[in-house]
Amino acid sequence: MDLYPAIDLRGGRAVRLYQGDYDRETVYNDDPVAQAEAFAAEGAQWIHVVDLDAARSGRAVNRDVIADIARAVDVPVQTGGGIRDEDSAIELLDAGVARVVLGTAALEQPALVRRLATQMPVAVGLDARGRDVAVRGWEKGSGRDLLDVAREFADCGVAALIVTEIGRDGTLEGPDLEGLAEVLAASEVPIIASGGVGRLDDVRALAGLRAEGRHLSGAIIGRALYEGAFTLTEALASARA
Repeated sequence: MDLYPAIDLRGGRAVRLYQGDYDRETVYNDDPVAQAEAFAAEGAQWIHVVDLDAARSGRAVNRDVIADIARAVDVPVQTGGGIRDEDSAIELLDAGVARVVLGTAALEQPALVRRLATQMPVAVGLDARGRDVAVRGWEKGSGRDLLDVAREFADCGVAALIVTEIGRDGTLEGPDLEGLAEVLAASEVPIIASGGVGRLDDVRALAGLRAEGRHLSGAIIGRALYEGAFTLTEALASARA
């Protein structure tokens, strides 16, 4: 299982939101590029970058910062937030991003996701409150069921499904293992878990999760790293163990 240390961008800074609430923001680093370099120095396998401003508004507020991160590290960068057309995806790939993540577009323009998946590395971001998949920076529910949406992208060549339980994101209260197991059982696409990791035991639990003979492809970790619950080096060792 690969680990993806997260850098969430808002106003050019590395921040974390609590349960996706834009009014409950903590700033962790005014220099996201330096943060990416620190993660790379610790052995990061990937770096997961989200443009929170773009996720909310659709405007690529932090695209230059994302390009700077991609140039600064040799680690592949996966990025999402507000990517709702082909030009935006291509611009990010041209800037050095290795994989783009489409969330709102996956619900509102599934044909776009299917087309892009034949041209470039694409992941689908499924951010849910319970089983209701949210859109527009997590501020609106779609009324769509998480498992139904996961099944819809099983045959179009997407690289991964990134599954976030919004109610656990930024809480350090542990991942939704039961919900993740349901998604593993529902889709053969590689699954990357996000939300709730607060202890090394959570990393080990995610690495050991199995459903229908399948295991998680990766896990995204954010607040626990920023607040020193453990280091990325320790988390990588736990995932391997």
